[in-house]
Parts: sequence; C-alpha cells; structure tokens
Amino acid sequence: MYALDWLNDRARLFPDDEAIVEAKTGQSWTFRQINKRAEHLAAFLQAQHITKGDRVALLSPNHISYFDFLFACTKIGAVFVPMNWRLSEQELQYILRDASPKVVAVHEQFSEMSVHMAKEYSVLLLSGNDYLSKMTEYPQELRVPTREEHEPLAMIYTGGTTGKPKGAVLSHRSILWNAINTIISWNIVKEDRTLTCLPMFHTGGLNALSLPVLLMGGTVIISEKFDPDQAARDLQRYRCTIVLFVPTMHHLLVQTPFFQQAEYPDMKVFLSGGAPCPLAIYKHYVQKGLKFKEGYGLTEAGPNNFYISPEDAQTHIGSVGKPMMFNQVRIVDPNNGDQPPGEVGELLLYGDHTFEYYWNNPEETRLSFQNEWLHTGDLARQDEDGFIYIVGRKKEMIISGGENIYPLEIEHWLLSQPNVNEAAIVGIPDDKWGERVVAYISLKDSTNCIEPLKEGCRENFAGYKVPKQFHVLDELPKTDVGKIDKQSLVKQFSITD
Repeated sequence: MYALDWLNDRARLFPDDEAIVEAKTGQSWTFRQINKRAEHLAAFLQAQHITKGDRVALLSPNHISYFDFLFACTKIGAVFVPMNWRLSEQELQYILRDASPKVVAVHEQFSEMSVHMAKEYSVLLLSGNDYLSKMTEYPQELRVPTREEHEPLAMIYTGGTTGKPKGAVLSHRSILWNAINTIISWNIVKEDRTLTCLPMFHTGGLNALSLPVLLMGGTVIISEKFDPDQAARDLQRYRCTIVLFVPTMHHLLVQTPFFQQAEYPDMKVFLSGGAPCPLAIYKHYVQKGLKFKEGYGLTEAGPNNFYISPEDAQTHIGSVGKPMMFNQVRIVDPNNGDQPPGEVGELLLYGDHTFEYYWNNPEETRLSFQNEWLHTGDLARQDEDGFIYIVGRKKEMIISGGENIYPLEIEHWLLSQPNVNEAAIVGIPDDKWGERVVAYISLKDSTNCIEPLKEGCRENFAGYKVPKQFHVLDELPKTDVGKIDKQSLVKQFSITD
C-alpha cells in the first residue's frame, strides 16, 4: 500500500523538478504542483460523494487533466475511466452504461456532448486549464482509505474490433509494475523526456511511457493531437530523449521536410508499437543515424513486455526483443505445448503487470486467463538467439487450402515496394479454398501499378500466398490509434470474383 501513491513521494523528494509540459503553450508543472492538483481534485471528488471503487470517467483530448484524475483516483481508491473521444455518441453511451460512473468529466472542447450526458450522469465541465481553482473552495480534509494493490485503479476500454469494447481493469499493481518493468528493462533515467502524442485514453499514451517516465522523475510533454510536422519540431524543441509512435505516425513523421533536415542530438531511441512496423521505416532512421526499435504490448498487459537494444534491432530486424524483467513469455501450439524455436504459436504472458479482469465480463476473462497465463491472441515465433518476432493476430491468420498464411510477411514485402504507401492482407471466405487472400493497398502513383506487384508476389511467395485480388484505395481506414482497420475493410468494401 505504501508504494501506491508514488506521486506524493516523488513530490516530497524532488518537488521542484519539471514533471509535465504542455507542448502547444510551453506551460509546465513541477511534481509538487502536479501532486497538489491531484490532492485538490481528490478532495473535490470526495465532496461529491465519490468513494472507493466508484468510477470516474474523463472525456478529453490529451490534457493535464488525465494526470489530475488518475492521481486523484489513486489517492481515494476510485477507478479512472478515460474515454475515447473519437467514438460516436452511441458508442460512448455504451461505455457509460457499462462503466456506470459516478461522475463524467468533460473537456470544454466537447461541451455540446456534455449536455446530452448531463441528462443521465453527473457531469463536470473542465473549462480552461485553471479548472482546479474552483475545487480549492472545498476545504474538506482528504480522507485516504485503505487500498490494496490488486484493487482497480483504471479501466481502459479495448478498441472493440472483434465486438463490443471491453473494459480492461488495471489494478494499482499492474500499472505500477508495468512502470517498474519499463524503467529497469529500458534503462529509463531521471533525465529522460518524452513527447506524448498517442491518445491518452489508450494504454499506449498513458502507460507505455508517460507513467514510467514520471515515476523515474523525468518529464512528459503533452501534445493535444498528432501532427507530423509539429511533432518533428516538438521533439527537437523540447529535447526529447525517447518517444513512442505507432507505425502510421512514423510513416508520416519521416516524410516531413522538417524531420528530414533536422538533427536530434538528445534522442536516445525512437520506439514503434501498436502494430508490426514496416521494415522500410527502419531505413529512414538508419539513414539519419538515429536509433529505432519496435516494442509489443496490449491493453491487458501493461502494455510493455519486451526489450531490445537499438543495436540488436538492426541485426534482428522486425524483432520485439526478449521478455522484460519480471515478465515471463511462452509460445504455444493449439494444445498448449511449448513451440520450439522457429515455429509459430500463440504468445502467452505472465507477470504482475497484466490486467485483473474484464469489467462485467467473466466469460471473456476466463477465456483470456488460463492457468494464470494471459492468452494474447497474437502469433509469434522465437529464433535460436531467443529473440521474439510477432507474426500477426491469431484471428487474422488465413487458412487457404489447408495452408497457414500469415498476412504480415506479404504486407512487409508490399510495403518494401517504392510505389506502395499502405498495405493490408485479409482472408475472404471462399467456397473452394476455405479462404482466399485479398490485398488492399494505397499507392503513391496509381498508373500502371498492379501488374508489377502481382508479378513480384508470384516471384517471392508460394502460389497459395499470392493475393487473388488487389484493391487500390486512396487511403486505408484506421482505428482510433492509427492501426489499419482490417475489420472495416472487410465490412465496407465488397469483394468480387
């Protein structure tokens, strides 16, 4: 219990160190100020009869309020529920009904939406950066309840690409151990500075780097949204040392004129996560003499799970590395037996950083945890040196004529072609073969483009792996965190023979 409110300890030891910076304005807050804001908000929430276990929802773009509410909930034992502001009102209503929050905090940017929410929920409108000043009117002394490490601290809803969103309950323990694992395994130090452009309603924006860097005493620069040119400038302006983007963001960043001309002497490493990264991205960073590597995670597991040095990332391209400290990994066959090196199987994870359960969903929880191991649904293989490679999603594996086909290897080849901007491989039901391989691509130049790609696939892959159809789109649809949305591709676009 004593370690749960680590922000209070950080503020006691290093009160005047810079903790948070708002990228757009340059406004900054020290650890003392961040802790004081959380204390004020916690007292205000208690005055609103928020008690241990109650859910507190937040609808906001990236903003200091994420830290205010998370740390306030830490102090009083409430459960922080960040909500995806990109969802439709109907989708948000589903999450609100499922989470049943006692209060919904809404950034002024979404004030119109708050009017509808106020009909069913207690709504707190966050008006301006000084919204906490109103809460200091509550002189009520903060009552700190007894909290246990396994009890809920945050509930992050998964993307819902395979159905309705599920609330993954992260305990004090899972969030703290993800941060500890990351600090120790990734060598995070007090001097580190990161730019958070990933949406903070997502585990990548909140837990991947923001909280580990703060726990270690570093500085988090918050950007309200990702703009590739602005991100390239902010990384230099704020002397960032480490940053995490998803592959789509890297793809856009490296193409900006500013990035191509700029130098980043403070940057230790660029990280990619959220989806397997096209191999072409590696080349852009190597050409500039910048270090780059991939990671792997999911909402239900930290999200951080592996470590690879930038040097090993160059000799084991595409690998996410080896398991982090205090984290165990297995790769298993359909009978739950361990796969030997080189063989593909489902990736299983074990450690205190994994989530506790799905909210209101015991059946999905039971399916995810078997013998205390988290079944990720992702396919992976391990090489002879112990490095792990993510092959793809178990549910995305294509079985055509009895042969297993992993979309990622075809996608990587397509993305290595100069004219291909984006690529996605999906399996479509087929009466003869069970499934047939279909490619969706966006191109830099759409003239005379498909035949060379078809011929290249025939030269590089077995016949059953070659896409039977190529569909060219202006842009492939994305999920809320920038991943290519294959479910949307299948639903939106009809397939013709």
